[in-house]
Amino acid sequence: MSFIGQSIKRFEDPRLVTGNGTFVGDLALPHMLHATVVRSQHAYARLRRIEVAMARSVPGVVAILTGADIARVLPGIPTRVMAGERAVDGLQAPEYPLLAHHTVCYVGQPVAVVVADDPYRARDALDLITVDYDPLPAVVDPMAAARHETPVIHAVMGTNVAMRLRQHTGDVASAFAQADHVVRQQYGVQRIAPAPLETRGVLAHYQPEEDLLTVWNATQAPHRVKRLLADLLQRREETLRVIAPDVGGSFGVKDCLFPEDVLIPYLACRLARPVKWIEERRENMLAYHGRGQSVDIEAAVRRDGVFLGIRVQVVADLGAYFLLTTPVPPFNVCRRITGPYHIPALSIELVGVLTNKTPTGAYRGTGSPEAAFCMERTMDLIAQDLGLDPAEVRQRNFIPPEAFPYQAATGLTYDSGNYAEGLERALELLDYSQWRAKAKQRQPDEPLLGIGLATFLKSSGASGDHRVEHARVSIAPSGQITVYTGISPHGQGSETAFMQLTAEALGVHPTQVRVRHGDTALFAHGEGTSASRGLIVGGSAVYAVLQEARQHLAHLAAEFLACPLDDVYFESGRVGNRHQPDAHITWPQLVTLACNRAPASAAGEGEGGLDFQGCYTLENAPMSFGAHAVVVEVCQETGAVTILRYVGVHDCGRIINPRLVEGQIVGGIAQGLGQALSEDVIYSPEGQLLTGSLLDYALPRARDIPSLVLETMETPSPTNPLGAKGIGSVSTVPTPAAVANAVLHALARFGVRHLQTPLTAEKIWGAMQGMGKVKEAQEN
Repeated sequence: MSFIGQSIKRFEDPRLVTGNGTFVGDLALPHMLHATVVRSQHAYARLRRIEVAMARSVPGVVAILTGADIARVLPGIPTRVMAGERAVDGLQAPEYPLLAHHTVCYVGQPVAVVVADDPYRARDALDLITVDYDPLPAVVDPMAAARHETPVIHAVMGTNVAMRLRQHTGDVASAFAQADHVVRQQYGVQRIAPAPLETRGVLAHYQPEEDLLTVWNATQAPHRVKRLLADLLQRREETLRVIAPDVGGSFGVKDCLFPEDVLIPYLACRLARPVKWIEERRENMLAYHGRGQSVDIEAAVRRDGVFLGIRVQVVADLGAYFLLTTPVPPFNVCRRITGPYHIPALSIELVGVLTNKTPTGAYRGTGSPEAAFCMERTMDLIAQDLGLDPAEVRQRNFIPPEAFPYQAATGLTYDSGNYAEGLERALELLDYSQWRAKAKQRQPDEPLLGIGLATFLKSSGASGDHRVEHARVSIAPSGQITVYTGISPHGQGSETAFMQLTAEALGVHPTQVRVRHGDTALFAHGEGTSASRGLIVGGSAVYAVLQEARQHLAHLAAEFLACPLDDVYFESGRVGNRHQPDAHITWPQLVTLACNRAPASAAGEGEGGLDFQGCYTLENAPMSFGAHAVVVEVCQETGAVTILRYVGVHDCGRIINPRLVEGQIVGGIAQGLGQALSEDVIYSPEGQLLTGSLLDYALPRARDIPSLVLETMETPSPTNPLGAKGIGSVSTVPTPAAVANAVLHALARFGVRHLQTPLTAEKIWGAMQGMGKVKEAQEN
């Protein structure tokens, strides 16, 4: 039986759904202390004084830490160096202190930490700390910051512009001179809060007798946390152990290092007692945001809708400081703006600015949803202006299959795909022509009907160190197989997929395989889970080591069975000669034979087993493709949007487990619908977060998700041995654009050209009323 391509249920789920998972919040150690954080109530202010005397007098309070205590002891939060293939023209990241010292620069910035023997006492003490602020005018408008019309937040920088990128490819001036039509539009992609089910959490325990610091962290990348902590705490890596237990979602927020990630281990060492901190939901909403960009696009096209060139200007609202992934999303917008289309000439300018808001970073899709939204809205505007069908405009601009590998004008290399086929299948599943006809037939007093399309690309596997991953396969004398990986999943189902890969390679049942991850003491190497790299890079590393193990065992089997190596098969717990069905050896027998012959140095875990290790480097990132098609109904009385039909076709290369793929697609669409219709991080003019709880921030609920018609294509990628492409973030990319295009198509009779997301009922109703009055005035 082949296990590749089978919809096997996740082996991780029984433990999790029965409440037997272990998250950071579930952990408790003897004599454990609890930390809570004092956070700034101002967006921008000088710190005059922090009064902690009353808080120190609370029974059970063990320590209070302020910025002055660590100003010359601990360095600030690092960011990613944008060099090599991710080079930018200018990057100037302000120093991000673990605790504010002289100024606070956003609401929620850590100011002090209280440690007590009970979490409630720590909270009581926190309320007794008095912080004397001298408020300053907050910088909230990123466009004004980009024009240098605002006060400078970090005086040492002399500017609020922290990031620049310029790129020019082809003859842009000639493209616009020859154009039959030019489309211009500014798009705003609002800030989004990741809001994972589990908030962040850290538990640290220092054992002085062993000089060992153990940290449990709800992170996507425990090995990276270990390396960063070793540097920031000035400790040797061998004295650090980082464990990521069960992690309840992330969407990018847990791929960074935050002040609490450093302060809690520091306090554990200083106090010689375990210290635990669990983030509250409001803290989570204040700590990290995604998206937050304004994109101006000018598209030069022929009268048939074919691109000649584009000009793009991006202003990214980065927040007050840089986190590890802060510079990546705006960079990715520039790299991925062309999508699946052939655009011969382009000019791109990016300006990343600092504001008195929460820092931004990678959020599911990391630049691809922003790029796709702007490009796919532009495609519909081209069709609208030229009187063409939106599907036809896309088909005319697609990169053809024979062009691969294709070098985009932005510098990316596209590996494989059949974009026209994917869109055609989506149109067929939607019954596109019939719905377009129905929309034209709607009467003036009926609900509005709109049809929206969006196609997209999503690069997976990232760059630099993210393209390298390690794996180890250990086979015990009993035949039990243990796979060690540097991948650290937080809901993707990687354990199940790796069990399937192992079962397929060695001819055993997946239940004979254990997958170990998330502990730097068990496996010394790893880059974690981000950029949809789990299967592409981590799975390829496991696959490569499995092939080595299989080859080693196949040689022994061929010798034992006296048959050519090519005739050896692994299947159903047996290894045999494919030409002589009765000639075989059981899996345990073969392992015993191999263990008896293995030299002592090859033994695994000191048990006389077999051990195979290796790493894999992804040379080029594969490109996933997809096409979404949506039908919406808009109520003219209320502006409410109802999704009548939703179709998604995705090409994620070779599929290991269709059930896992479907789960990722459904989750991604749910988040994309939130961005399209309801989610929005809103600040007051003073820099106060107005959507800081789930009472104010409108996440989509189960009843908001329509019935989905999903289908997959398999165009294997030549970039990795599995032929896989990313799926973890893929479906998040086109959803906002597809829904927006459907709603704007419905509003076309009112003359509404564009609305910024989220497309709330209030916003839509206001647009209909406003444009209706304009139309009436023009007619009179």
